[in-house]
Amino acid sequence: MNPSTPAADAALERAQTQVEASRSGQTPRPVVQGFFDEPTHTATFVVHDPMSRAAAVIDSVLDFDPASGALSFTAADRVIDYVRTEHLTVAWILETHVHADHLSAAPYLQGQLGGRLAIGRGIVAVQETFGKLFNAGTAFARTGAEFDRLFEDGDRFGLGGLEATALHVPGHTPADLAYVIGDAAFVGDTLFMPDYGTARADFPGGDARQLFRSIRRLLSLPDATRLFLCHDYKAPGRDRFVTETTVAAQRAGNVHVRDGTAEDDFVAMREARDRTLAAPRLIMPSIQVNMRGGRLPEPEENGTRYLKIPLTTGRG
Repeated sequence: MNPSTPAADAALERAQTQVEASRSGQTPRPVVQGFFDEPTHTATFVVHDPMSRAAAVIDSVLDFDPASGALSFTAADRVIDYVRTEHLTVAWILETHVHADHLSAAPYLQGQLGGRLAIGRGIVAVQETFGKLFNAGTAFARTGAEFDRLFEDGDRFGLGGLEATALHVPGHTPADLAYVIGDAAFVGDTLFMPDYGTARADFPGGDARQLFRSIRRLLSLPDATRLFLCHDYKAPGRDRFVTETTVAAQRAGNVHVRDGTAEDDFVAMREARDRTLAAPRLIMPSIQVNMRGGRLPEPEENGTRYLKIPLTTGRG
């Protein structure tokens, strides 16, 4: 979705109105609890309606040891314990995009807590790209069928008495979504804390210019909108992890994209910076699992599941 189209403008206007209604008390203000996974620097959020106690889990983490191939559920079990202790009912398990830095625990959480699994419709393009890269074969349908709902830009959904809007914010990947729920926006990897900047845009289908426009779209939400970030890496001089900020703080102080930053300057900075970045440590296993909605590849004839690593020689 091009952020300047009339349909996109209407979607943003609805999200702005929704935030204002939540801030003014016309609609409930969501309760948000974060769970930070330090090994992957990932924040999972549980957001719920304080009246109905309907909840959504956003960007969950499955523990994975790449050296041994061992999977475990410590991070996800923390979420489950919280949901049960708070007597919440999970309506949605949401992914902001196909993560390249951690494996999703969505199927495990869905089995324990219920809820519908959702992502943006752009997942189909991601599946097509990475289905070829990993030679997934014809059994991998590339239709997004692993998810219960594929959101379009501007789609609205409910969480008890809370209003929620999905906004397409491509650039980091072609499929990124932000979920605006009440006065809270869950922005995935588009933005980091103001002192750290913005996401990379050099993955397949990524685009620094799209990323700039998507970020400016998010920063058109009301200043008091609470922004919840999928990652934090502690900028130099900061000694704690932080994953919540506001639109106003980003507009005033984001080191990459504060107010007054020109689009061409951002693109030049982002593309130069991306050329210096190594691939995420878990990119190969993460994408293979996450493009399947967090499901593992099917077992081979010996009953064992395998993840692939495409090899290159480094020669032309």
